[in-house]
Amino acid sequence: MKNQILALTVGFLSIASFAQKDEIKAAEKAIKKGEFKEAKAALAGLEATEDSMDSKYKAKYYFLKGSAYGESDVAKASEAYNKLIAYEKEIGKQKYTKEAEPKLNELVQFVSKKAIKSYNEQDYKDATNNFYLTYKLSPTDTSFLYNAALSSSLAKDYDASLKFYKELQDINYTGITTQYIAINKETGKEEDLGTKSNRDAMLKFGGYTDPSEKTTESKQAEIIKNIGYIYVNQGKPELAVAALEEARKSNPKDINLLLNQAQMYIQLEQMDKFGELMGEAVKLDPTNPTLFFNLGVVNAQEEKNEEAIGFYKKAIELDPEYGDAYLNLGVTILNKRIAVINEMNENLSNEKKYTELEGELKVICKEALPYIVKADELARTEGTVSTLLNIYDTLEMTAEGDALRPIYKEMRGQ
Repeated sequence: MKNQILALTVGFLSIASFAQKDEIKAAEKAIKKGEFKEAKAALAGLEATEDSMDSKYKAKYYFLKGSAYGESDVAKASEAYNKLIAYEKEIGKQKYTKEAEPKLNELVQFVSKKAIKSYNEQDYKDATNNFYLTYKLSPTDTSFLYNAALSSSLAKDYDASLKFYKELQDINYTGITTQYIAINKETGKEEDLGTKSNRDAMLKFGGYTDPSEKTTESKQAEIIKNIGYIYVNQGKPELAVAALEEARKSNPKDINLLLNQAQMYIQLEQMDKFGELMGEAVKLDPTNPTLFFNLGVVNAQEEKNEEAIGFYKKAIELDPEYGDAYLNLGVTILNKRIAVINEMNENLSNEKKYTELEGELKVICKEALPYIVKADELARTEGTVSTLLNIYDTLEMTAEGDALRPIYKEMRGQ
């Protein structure tokens, strides 16, 4: 009885083997004719038997499956090619691998181009899917995972974006790349020529000069910042702060992480915490005018005018062309008028006191005037012109006011 069962089993295996051979032949013929629908149908019946498939046909089956699905189902095609490559590596015989590898690379290029096209067309959902698929097809190209995280965030799919950003953290993604730079002789401008070999070739052809290399900054701080923003959008501000605080424990002197955490406190309207971090930032980067400007803003909001004035002046000292610092400095000085005007209103019947207060008002305007003038010179706006007119009227600078008034009317469309 046992011999009979064994004989029957061998018979079944033989029949299965013939069936596999016939289906594979049918698929191969259909592919040669460009009849991919028929090829898929022939191969579909074999999918359930992949693991037990006769070793004589397995590699060819995977190759034909990849060819049949191709660009119509990139995920399925690439899975087949990868299984083929792994299988032939396992058996030590690479009959189809040499043909499969360039086809797999073509699929990677096809999907990545689709992703970039969708991104440029602001179809961020489709871009996300294709960037992530590109990454799965070519896991060494981790920048595609970063692009998927960015695209899904723009699509407001925060759950997916958070998943991708955390996956980037798991693989310790930095995004640091080397740029191969040279100066275009025709334009005189620096250009990133992509790869060293490409740059060297362009130099050899004579169109470029002065080769150099630049290393881009790590994106790790930006990833943590983006995770924080996602938590804020999900209504989880405490997780946003916790993520940034945890990141800073390992990199306490990372100015970018610190500034991202400070920015998060602005989002949470915790200006006291923002101010504390700006103070830390100044110690880490004492020649950065923006840090002092931000400290000025925080102190001005807390009505610490003298402290704010000092910080704005420091920002201007570091950057003499810092227009916003001049404007904020002038406005902060002008804020001193509020107390004086209130006191003037309380002394309308006391001519002597009222006149004295008018003098104080003019002193404040004279102090603020050069800063507002400089801000207006650097970047004229309706606000700078309006503030100047107010000062000119207070100081009875009639000629200056008359010259500026038509400009103000024109800016207001009057």
